[in-house]
Amino acid sequence: MNSFFAGTSILYFLGCLALGFLYAWLLYRNNKNLDKKLQYGLTVIRIIAVTAIAWLIFAPLIKTLNYTLDKPIIIIGQDNSISVGQVKATDFDQKLYEQNLKIIQDKLSDKYEVKTYNFGDSVGDGFDFKNQGKLTDAAAFFQKVRDEYTNRNIGAIILATDGIFNHGGNPLYSINQINAPVYTIALGDSIPKRDVLISNVNYNNIVYLDDDFTIEVQVQAFQSDRENAALIVSQNGAKVEQQNIAIAGNSFVKTISVKLHAGKIGVQKYTVQLSVLPNEITTKNNSQSFYVEVIDGRQKVLLAAAAPHPDLGVLKEAISLNKHYEAKLALADDLNSTDPSKFDLIVLYQLPDAQNISTSFLQKVSVLKKPIWYILGAQSNIGSFNQFQNQVNLSSANGSIQEVYPDFANGFTSFNLSEEDKKQFSTSDPLLMPFGRLTVNTGATPIFNQRIGKVSTQQPLLFFTNENGLKAGYLMGEGLWRWKLSAAENESEHSGLNDLISKTVQYLSVKDDKRRFKVFTSKSAYDENESIQFNGTLYNESYQPVNESEVKLQVKNDAGKFFNYVFSKTENGYQLDAGAMPAGNYSYVANTSLGGQKFTANGSFYVNALIAEYQQTTANHQLLNTISKQSNGKLFLPGDLLNIADEIRKNENIKTISYEDRKYDELINLKWLFGLILVLLSTEWFLRKRNGEL
Repeated sequence: MNSFFAGTSILYFLGCLALGFLYAWLLYRNNKNLDKKLQYGLTVIRIIAVTAIAWLIFAPLIKTLNYTLDKPIIIIGQDNSISVGQVKATDFDQKLYEQNLKIIQDKLSDKYEVKTYNFGDSVGDGFDFKNQGKLTDAAAFFQKVRDEYTNRNIGAIILATDGIFNHGGNPLYSINQINAPVYTIALGDSIPKRDVLISNVNYNNIVYLDDDFTIEVQVQAFQSDRENAALIVSQNGAKVEQQNIAIAGNSFVKTISVKLHAGKIGVQKYTVQLSVLPNEITTKNNSQSFYVEVIDGRQKVLLAAAAPHPDLGVLKEAISLNKHYEAKLALADDLNSTDPSKFDLIVLYQLPDAQNISTSFLQKVSVLKKPIWYILGAQSNIGSFNQFQNQVNLSSANGSIQEVYPDFANGFTSFNLSEEDKKQFSTSDPLLMPFGRLTVNTGATPIFNQRIGKVSTQQPLLFFTNENGLKAGYLMGEGLWRWKLSAAENESEHSGLNDLISKTVQYLSVKDDKRRFKVFTSKSAYDENESIQFNGTLYNESYQPVNESEVKLQVKNDAGKFFNYVFSKTENGYQLDAGAMPAGNYSYVANTSLGGQKFTANGSFYVNALIAEYQQTTANHQLLNTISKQSNGKLFLPGDLLNIADEIRKNENIKTISYEDRKYDELINLKWLFGLILVLLSTEWFLRKRNGEL
């Protein structure tokens, strides 16, 4: 540390010192009573005191310099993944490698600050040679270095790995952000070994009952030219498909499509298995299991009408675009044989009809608590319509129709329509609406209001109602086919009408979940290195969330083993981190009670096995060499491991950095200076009084 006065403070100090001399000379120049030595001593004291007081008046700044030495940091990152442990070069000595890595740490510690980490699917402190990481994420290692050593003197990074990175980003893109040489240690074996493996399986994790679905299996083979392998697909342990594969070449890749049938509801376990060839380096990559959830969750929509109409084709086409929905059309005589209770949403197109064909069908609909979308038109029986439902009344109808244009209603938030959709509807042709005075007996949520010519009204054209949780939709006119033609005439690639119909059907058919106790996982599928997260909500009779009660959870695996947990309470709910679980299919049951009433919630999830570390067995030393060259480092083989310490020591760019810290402070903040002045003046006063001076 070095302290000195800044700038012109020296001149101020000399002026103050001169003032001190002048004051002392005037005070003691004619004094004849004091002893000469005492007089000189008191003069010096007075000079110092006056100089200090005068100097404080100018409040000069004092500059303080602190120098901090920052030793270079050497960071050693050691790959702790499965691939490093399973494939090794023929001359590799694991124990010697571990000893040498620790020797390097000791050698460098005397001159540098050494930090050690291991990385696989996560980054940990220190060395770990168990090689249990199910993934290799070197990008996470470099990210940790950046996060923890920003603005620090990173001298070098030693990276011991096989160059197989199967998670996160490419570490090659991370090294430029650290600005330090990377010395790589090339582990593993870069020579391909005899192996057949499943490198990837593409599949949809949710399919519908009785649907056929396709999986794509990517098969790779090395050093296995002219061999034959069998690809077997099993469902819950039973073989459902088999194909023979002829391997051509020592570096073989082929994608095979397999069609499967979803014939059973629930989570189905599928296993893709390749037959084993002699002398394979590993057989753990010959099979891969995955889970597919088969659901019968397709929403069924009934389009009921007394006669064909172009609008019905528009509706069916738009609904069928969403694979989660299935539309069925029932006309005239088909209505009597149709069971409306089997459908999630019923669209009554111009029903009740003027010919009363649908009377018996509507009687069956009237006793159901199903959401209904009413669409009126020229063939609607308005009197019967007013009697069939009690939300909307169209009075004074005389059988005539009027043209009505859609006018988007501001404030509609039940679902979103894009600005492009709104623009399409604003220029569309009119619908044909039965003439009459419209009255809505309950609160309506309009999407479009009616525009008669150029006059905008507040009468709704397309709107929703909700009576005691039962939703209903109303479109007061026919002619959707005109809207479809309008979009075609404008050569628009995007169909706003399809969006409108699809979102309307989805809004009406979605069932509100009124359960008072809910427990669910954050997602339905996890990887085996992920923590399983549960969330729970308990409601009182007023449907307000409460968490006074204890919630217990029981998880069951494929083998029938149970695991018991207790939820933690959050602000107004429940949460549980069950940790990582082995691959498999799991079900759970949660129990609690409130006000003497017991509640139960259940569900399921599955955990996928991670086999990425087995899917690539050839080390990528070329990537390691590129990383070293690009960062001004060097590649080393495990046998030359100890030379890394010498290479780092002779690198002139790896050196201690001295940081200068400047600090300015006012002299008046030095409290000890006031004490010194007080002592000096008190001493002078005491000695003067003792010797008879005023």
